Amino acid sequence: MELNGIVIDDSFAEAFPMKATRLVITAHDLTWARHAAVATTGFATSVIACGCEAGIERELAPDETPDGRPGISILIFSMSGRELAKQVEKRVGQCVLTCPTTAVYAGLHEGDPIALGKNLRFFGDGWQTSKMIRVGDTPQRHWRIPVMDGEFVAQETTWVTTQAVGGGNLLLLATDTAAALAAAEAAVAAMKALPNVIMPFPGGVVRSGSKVGSKYPALGASTNDAYCPSLRELAAHSELGPDIGSVMEIVIDGLTDADVAAAMRAGLKAVIDLGATSGLKRIGAGNYGGKLGPFLYHLHKLVPGAGETAA
Repeated sequence: MELNGIVIDDSFAEAFPMKATRLVITAHDLTWARHAAVATTGFATSVIACGCEAGIERELAPDETPDGRPGISILIFSMSGRELAKQVEKRVGQCVLTCPTTAVYAGLHEGDPIALGKNLRFFGDGWQTSKMIRVGDTPQRHWRIPVMDGEFVAQETTWVTTQAVGGGNLLLLATDTAAALAAAEAAVAAMKALPNVIMPFPGGVVRSGSKVGSKYPALGASTNDAYCPSLRELAAHSELGPDIGSVMEIVIDGLTDADVAAAMRAGLKAVIDLGATSGLKRIGAGNYGGKLGPFLYHLHKLVPGAGETAA
């Protein structure tokens, strides 16, 4: 398929089930809420080595937060509820509790409960107190922990959705790095305008796409040589023609299957609108022949005008 001079491969992105939660971090002002959110979501690009995948979802106005202060919502994904609970406790304890003026609240209110402030309260050394605060129609326990700038407020529990999906992706093939980056930045900006999704890699973009397996037995994944321009003449099978000098990948995690599909659709529209004169030549997707996960996002079904069906 070709749209606006750009070839869209007859391919699909393959994604897999994950567990996820949303946290709401508030602070004296947006600057300090963002400091905490950036730290909390650091080193969280891939579950392969980081234990979780996390990112900032969006900024929140004071009328959107539980305590009427500016805030940031973040999403954290992992492969198991147990690992997700461990990551939440460590990251909030080290990056939100420590950050001046912050508080933290659950951003989901249905699903499986995990500790948020429940264990962090012990940092109060017996001085901590609890308070029941109504969240919607249900009173929820919050902990007030004395700290040097006043107190740290943390909701006792947050909730985990089991409907989350990780691994939606787009491959952007361009004439050079500048063109590939410009396309990737346009796609990420369009995706970030949507709720319930994150792009966990730096700036939302990953240049080190991987394949399953390696010539080294200790490694489960290695460089995706089929998409490396420097290996065009050397790899056993290259996906790149002579006009492709750079490839960028965008990975998407979402709270639901539909959220990932919507993000991919928005990203596709953004880069197709750029046209081939931008240097973007092809759009592809990474998959493992349908063997990795049950969520398949066919590019031809997601391009503008193809309807709303994702898989």
